Amino acid sequence: MVSLLGNLLWIILGGVIVALLYLIGGLVLCLTIVGIPFGVQLIKLSLLALAPFGKEVNTEGSASGLLEIVMNVLWWIFGGVEAAIVHLVLALVLAITIVGLPFAKQHLKLVKLALVPFGARIA
Repeated sequence: MVSLLGNLLWIILGGVIVALLYLIGGLVLCLTIVGIPFGVQLIKLSLLALAPFGKEVNTEGSASGLLEIVMNVLWWIFGGVEAAIVHLVLALVLAITIVGLPFAKQHLKLVKLALVPFGARIA
């Protein structure tokens, strides 16, 4: 019940915009052959950005293979670090107030996924 309420507030207060932007970016990247793996990761980010309450991001073992490591490094070069910084700044701003703390925690989940999306699992 708490996750449902948190997700509804998240969506109303702007989470749907973040999710929509990630989804649009993911769909655009999926139009090219080379961009498909990155587009899939953006779609994964959009699903978490739509309803982050009640979900956990597991990044253990996300760098288990050479391909995942290379893809994560390419991700960092082409925008992953910037996305993580945006979520980190939003988390810091929201953490100023007690009411914003639960939302700051959700942005920290998005930071984790934005840094190492290849191999990360959402549970």
